[in-house]
Amino acid sequence: MLDWEQRLSLLRRHDRIVRHPACSAEGAGIDARAGALLFISGQLPIGANGVDPAHQGKLGAGVALEAGQAAARQAALNVLAQANAAVGDLSKLRAVRLGGYVNSAPDFASLPQVVNGASDLVAAVLGENGKHARFAVGVAQLPLNAAVEVEGIFEILS
Repeated sequence: MLDWEQRLSLLRRHDRIVRHPACSAEGAGIDARAGALLFISGQLPIGANGVDPAHQGKLGAGVALEAGQAAARQAALNVLAQANAAVGDLSKLRAVRLGGYVNSAPDFASLPQVVNGASDLVAAVLGENGKHARFAVGVAQLPLNAAVEVEGIFEILS
């Protein structure tokens, strides 16, 4: 069986980890801790060359479900990269909850299926520690016209 570093390496599609949010407000950061919980701010599907044009726009109005799922995977990969940067070892984490924001047309009803891309990736990378609760909501717009944004809450294991 592959360890988490090998699984993450196999899943990674870019070499550069995005270290700063698209919007930087004073007092806001990429991660925060409360007791044994690690909160990772919403991450966009940003890769080595920015947001892939296939990962921009509205689901149900020009962006296909499969492209939305791919965007969710990329955003979740960025969540895991930020979590790894915060604690130094993904094996010390258990996913508690993921949140998925989907840039969608008002009548688009497949929000959970889009965010499945993120959930499936986290489960693949973290294995048993990747099982989590989650939410998926539709929003009118996201930064950089991204199709998806994903945030995460993790338990830091002793």
